[in-house]
Amino acid sequence: MEYYIGMSLSPASTIETGVVVLDENNTLILVDKLFSMNDVQFFFDNFSSLKNSKVCISLPWNNMLMTGKWRILSKPYQFVQANKNFVNVDDWLDRYSTRGCDCIRNLISNGIDVKRFDLYLSRLKLNLYSNFKQRSPADCKFLQNILRTEFGFSDIPTNMMPAGALEAIVGALVARNYAKGNFEIISNFCDVDVINSV
Repeated sequence: MEYYIGMSLSPASTIETGVVVLDENNTLILVDKLFSMNDVQFFFDNFSSLKNSKVCISLPWNNMLMTGKWRILSKPYQFVQANKNFVNVDDWLDRYSTRGCDCIRNLISNGIDVKRFDLYLSRLKLNLYSNFKQRSPADCKFLQNILRTEFGFSDIPTNMMPAGALEAIVGALVARNYAKGNFEIISNFCDVDVINSV
């Protein structure tokens, strides 16, 4: 049996990282929250069917992107990445964080099939995008209900699930589409392909 692992990697250990294991029968085997990278590594070290799995891990946003320095310097709508007057100190110009890249390299070196995905683009492609603020209670309830009705996840509870777990289910759906060949490579981040559903 093949398993699809979705992980919504958070930009810092203060925000939960959601992990979901989905099987071929559309059954959620595991839904969990992790916090530190040691927890993530522990999960992958102890998951017994990792060789029979497709893994999709989200690209975490860089927390430094939304600091006051970014808002002040990008106000005139300049291209800050290409401008030589802006020095990239503490990676404040980078959109995505490199958190978890070492863990992913370790998995790939052990022969595990790992891909990355952009959560926003994947939600758009899978028609899971709502007009609510991301990760708000209304957005989480919308995502939970549409996953239950449109994708047939009957084992999703009726009470509110954590945002990280719901985002990880999106990752598991992208991993399933990858396994079926319904994907496209949209970019490359830290030598790992970033994919999206077709």
